[in-house]
Amino acid sequence: MPKSKMLSERIADDILSMITIEKRFLPGAKLPNENELSAELKISRTTLREAIRILVTHEILEIQRGKGTYVTDTSKIRENSVLEEFATVKVNAKDIYEIRLIFEPEAAYYATERATDNELKRILKYGRKVEEKIINGEDRREEEQAFHKSIAKATHNEFMNKLMPIIYQGINKGVTLSIKNEQAVKDTLNDHRMIMEFLEQRNAEGAKTAMKLHILHAMKELDI
Repeated sequence: MPKSKMLSERIADDILSMITIEKRFLPGAKLPNENELSAELKISRTTLREAIRILVTHEILEIQRGKGTYVTDTSKIRENSVLEEFATVKVNAKDIYEIRLIFEPEAAYYATERATDNELKRILKYGRKVEEKIINGEDRREEEQAFHKSIAKATHNEFMNKLMPIIYQGINKGVTLSIKNEQAVKDTLNDHRMIMEFLEQRNAEGAKTAMKLHILHAMKELDI
């Protein structure tokens, strides 16, 4: 990731991911105390305070004197963008998958190069959850979204993050269409494993190619 980013900013990103991706802390929830959270993140309390201050400035967290630090209302942590209006537009599967083909392989490339160790662990964790859901024949849409959103966030490119509401449509459509398509499900399982292997190896070109193949496989099997 960019060397110019301060440790406190990276920690702020990690805490934001706990809120928006992991859903570990819901709106109104209280964060663990300083000692617990700094120990978990393996940082000093000073760095943690700086990270919290950043999130307070952006109205993601609020400090209630004598009580602790809390996540603010959902409306304040929503990733606002003029692109969000497109999230509610009914776009056909072909158009959405073409958008995915344009952006997601590059996202995988930059995520592999820029992800912090914590971000990489988060991506792999959700990748494994997707595998579990597939193997157990369970609905995996939420985990798929978290997996792809974690990759987008690890690019450290704000525009890429703003595109995710659109990408979600493609993910949800793909999961829905592939439920009864054994080959599509099998390809998803194999492709995800390949993407994760390249990410874990920090092989950016490999991750990019694997993501491209993943989307192309889906388009072929779903006749898009």
